[in-house]
Amino acid sequence: MKVKKTERGWAGHYYNAFDCTFRRNTLLEYGETRIVVSTVGAKLYKDAYEVIGGKRWYETMVFHAKLISKIYWDADVSKQITVTSPWEIITLNFESDMYANNTHEAVIEEISKKLLKGEIK
Repeated sequence: MKVKKTERGWAGHYYNAFDCTFRRNTLLEYGETRIVVSTVGAKLYKDAYEVIGGKRWYETMVFHAKLISKIYWDADVSKQITVTSPWEIITLNFESDMYANNTHEAVIEEISKKLLKGEIK
């Protein structure tokens, strides 16, 4: 069995995600387990960029998913999963979106391996 990966068009976490110019949300499915990997960043507020937490310009977070309105699976932010991969970007420059995509992909890879090994259920 393979891990199914679905890219979705909305932010998976962060209460001010609508202000972020970078939003990526990936649903991972393995058997009955569903995980959301969410990356947000480059928050634009009143024509200036702001950090989104601490000194972070971008962050990738992982959560177990819950079924919403019997329609779609979304992040259950009360069930966060810790990762060992880099998950935050503390610089903002021309290449930051590329780094955010790379960070997101690295976290997907880490979580997929853990699902296949049965380390996440």
